[in-house]
Order: sequence, then C-alpha cells, then structure tokens
Amino acid sequence: AFYKYRDAVRPFQDMLHGRIVTFQIMMKDEPGILSQVLNFLPIWANILTINQGLPINGCAVVTVNAETSGLRGSLQELLAQLNEAEGVLRGEILAG
Repeated sequence: AFYKYRDAVRPFQDMLHGRIVTFQIMMKDEPGILSQVLNFLPIWANILTINQGLPINGCAVVTVNAETSGLRGSLQELLAQLNEAEGVLRGEILAG
C-alpha cells in the first residue's frame, strides 16, 4: 500500500508512527452533523481520509484518518471535545 501526501508518494509503512490517527465516530444521521464534525477536526489535526458507512437506524459511522503532528494538546482532549459535539453519539481512536 502507498500513501500520497502533498507532492510525495511513499510506502505506507515508511510513515512516522504516531502521527496518523484513525478515529471512528458514530453520529446521528441528520443534516449538518457530519459537516460540523469535519469543521471541528481541522482545528486539531489535518484530515487525510473520510469514509462514511450507510446510515442504519438513524446513526452513521464515519472513519477519519488524520495527521496529528501539529496537535496542540492531547488526543484525549480532542476526543473529549469530539464526544461533546452535538449529534456525536460516540467517538473513539481505533489506531495511532
């Protein structure tokens, strides 16, 4: 697998460990909730990929990969604020 970042393509394994974090966020399936989350995350991290599953029973799961090398504060602080966001039912870190 390869990872494209800005103007370089490198093997994914060559990326620095701990800089890329995978978040899984369960949110209500309502207009504007995903947009709100995607506007919140860049304050903390650089979003690399977004993958949204199909909504089931009024909830949608979104997986976001983000680069956190410029993170001000801790991942726990980011996660706490994310979980407090309107429409977010649960946010967790899957990898990173």
